Amino acid sequence: MSGQTHALTLQFLAWIDSSPRTYADAMDAWRTSCPRLTIWEDALKDGLIQIEHNGQISRARISLTSRGRAMLKREVEPQMKADKRGSS
Repeated sequence: MSGQTHALTLQFLAWIDSSPRTYADAMDAWRTSCPRLTIWEDALKDGLIQIEHNGQISRARISLTSRGRAMLKREVEPQMKADKRGSS
């Protein structure tokens, strides 16, 4: 995963984790026709997010899997701590 793709994946995971999201929300915010930026598809393929179907796909809930949550915690929390130390 390239640095840019990795950073976008982390941003995507943080976005999902910050508030309840639906499939429609995710498609509106993250769908792309660029074959080089497959953040949504890669996150599904890599088991970082899951779609919780409840009838209509547009209302299906998108959430992090335990793997996605672990990646977010491992990658983002140390950076946040470093940022706090740097601003003190």
